[in-house]
Amino acid sequence: GEEHYNCISALHKSMRGSDENASLYWLARMLEGGEDPLYVARRLVRFASEDIGLADPLALTQAVAAYQGCHFIGMPECEVILAQCVVYFARAPKSIEVYRAYGKVKECLRMHTGPLPPVPLHLRNAPTKLMKNLGYGKGYKYNPMYKEPVEQDYLPEELKGTDFFKEQKT
Repeated sequence: GEEHYNCISALHKSMRGSDENASLYWLARMLEGGEDPLYVARRLVRFASEDIGLADPLALTQAVAAYQGCHFIGMPECEVILAQCVVYFARAPKSIEVYRAYGKVKECLRMHTGPLPPVPLHLRNAPTKLMKNLGYGKGYKYNPMYKEPVEQDYLPEELKGTDFFKEQKT
């Protein structure tokens, strides 16, 4: 019932708060109460990106490995896999930078009125002669061919200067 959601919320918030003891408690309470370990593992995959993000990019690898380990061996053997992941996450640095930026992109798309802006011509592939004649791909700078990053716009013209990682347009 409701306690299922209360416990996963407590686990999530304990890891977010870097409390490894409480994180282990809530994990054990769920598993010992019969919770599906794959449900917990799926939530850990989400937590890795939502709450840890780029502060520790290996967190997502840890979460996916924990999910796979649980899938392969099941309970009760997989409990230590989940426990290791939960403690890793509680101890990990946290960042919601990507989570917030992606939310801003979604809001930008929802708030847009009219048709969405077209993909700039230089970013379009030109697999046919017609597309090349229409200007697809013209002027595109292939970054790996340059020693330094190239100056090139990647957003549609009407979004030029938008930085989803900051609060306002630059």
